Amino acid sequence: MKYLNRKIFIWLLLGVSVVFYLSYLLLFPLTEKTLLNYLKPITTVVTLDTIVVFLFTKWIWKCKLLYSWLVPFPNLNGTWKGEIKTNWIDEKTEKKPALIPVILTIKQSFTNVSCVMRTGEMNSYSFISGFVIEKENQILRLGYSYDSIPKQTVKDRSPQHFGTMYFDIINNGNKKELSGDYWTGRETTGRVELEFWKNEHLEKYPEELGEHSVTKIRKEE
Repeated sequence: MKYLNRKIFIWLLLGVSVVFYLSYLLLFPLTEKTLLNYLKPITTVVTLDTIVVFLFTKWIWKCKLLYSWLVPFPNLNGTWKGEIKTNWIDEKTEKKPALIPVILTIKQSFTNVSCVMRTGEMNSYSFISGFVIEKENQILRLGYSYDSIPKQTVKDRSPQHFGTMYFDIINNGNKKELSGDYWTGRETTGRVELEFWKNEHLEKYPEELGEHSVTKIRKEE
């Protein structure tokens, strides 16, 4: 619960606990008004509170109504699509490639987020990820470091490498976008622009989005 507004959450949980306690007394009226009898419902209340916390961290946090006053980050689960603009220079053409079609699959829980970026030539897997949230500075970002694994057929010109990606999260009503920069251990940088595509977590780059721009150039030679 690193990013949770703890103060509000504690007050809400306290309110829920009071409701559970009073409901218990209504359903099971005390036969004798002793301190011990008044304390007996606490075990049940704690159990119900535990269930509420479990349901919150499993599903309830995704509710749009809770963003951003209680849960400061949006639900990014699903597949995003867009384009990469890179400064990488193709040794054969001595030029930068055209925009590269890409998808980003995000699997997010309340406590964890993992990202897999896919193009027609490589898959990149996050191994460290998290949110950067500074409300006073109007900063809401998703950042992660990744291991990029190219297809065997392109490893001669695109070796495996590590990199870091930072996305600004743009959440305007029904339109969700990710816009950010990356840099890699092979001294390349670039920009990635994405928009939310579908709730499904795709496990393969869809061919209908088109070939990698470098692959296309090599076929034309």
